[in-house]
Amino acid sequence: MSGVLDEDETVMMFCASCGTAENENIRLKKCNACKSVRYCGVQCQKNHRQRHKRACKKRAAELRDEILFKQPESSHWGDCPICYLPLSIDENKSTMMACCSKLICLGCNYASQMREFEGKLQHSCPFCRHPRAKSQKEADLDMMKRLEANDPVSICHMGVRCYNKGDYKGAFGYLTKAAALGNIDAHFELSNLYYEGKGVVQEDKKKEVYHLEEAAIRGHPKARHNLGCYESERFKYERATKHFIIAANLGDDDSMKMVKEGFQRGLVSKDDFAAALRAHHAAVDATKSPQRVAAEKSKYY
Repeated sequence: MSGVLDEDETVMMFCASCGTAENENIRLKKCNACKSVRYCGVQCQKNHRQRHKRACKKRAAELRDEILFKQPESSHWGDCPICYLPLSIDENKSTMMACCSKLICLGCNYASQMREFEGKLQHSCPFCRHPRAKSQKEADLDMMKRLEANDPVSICHMGVRCYNKGDYKGAFGYLTKAAALGNIDAHFELSNLYYEGKGVVQEDKKKEVYHLEEAAIRGHPKARHNLGCYESERFKYERATKHFIIAANLGDDDSMKMVKEGFQRGLVSKDDFAAALRAHHAAVDATKSPQRVAAEKSKYY
């Protein structure tokens, strides 16, 4: 192990503006954007801004891309909290419980209903065992309780409901709050609002892309697919292909079609296409189970 510091390590030991070395009394702080230089104070950072701006912007973009193009381990839906199998990215194959905001796969929901029917038991939530709402009014009351508890899933759901009713300003308020609380779907829905220019001052492509990226980074396949389409429109096919492959690996059918199209046009290599196809099949197969297949065949769904 060499005791000689490399150039980057040496640079980080001194203030990029005045050259002051870090010591017990002076603690240097990294540039928030690029993390590649440090300063002894705010004034030094301001003084160095003009010289550092171009390199900072370039490095910040590189760091953002490292995060953006990292393959998520799973989709943003995660696993069913009962059977612990990955949830399908098809929203019609799961249901959200208003009482606890848990997303349950149709297989577990179906199994719970069959158990209640055969045992003549009271209908309850498969996860928290709260009595199921007997009307839309009761379901709304359950959701209001979750809203009062500041639950981001319910807040996002309310935002979507407002959007569907044409209350775009209300939708924007709820979705913004949910996104601030870390809800991934809220970021995706906000991107749609900025795309359409509803509920906000005007259409804003920069904010639309920002929310798409925030959702995609956390495993939202539709957001990732939309980013691929966005990059294709800008003729940045290499970036678009990366997005489509990542989404296809999560099981997104539309993105898999785009990867296939890219392969036919010579934009995707044979090896990358084959790898994406295998990953897509594996992601889809991982969401299947005998219980879920039975639910899909049942008259209840």
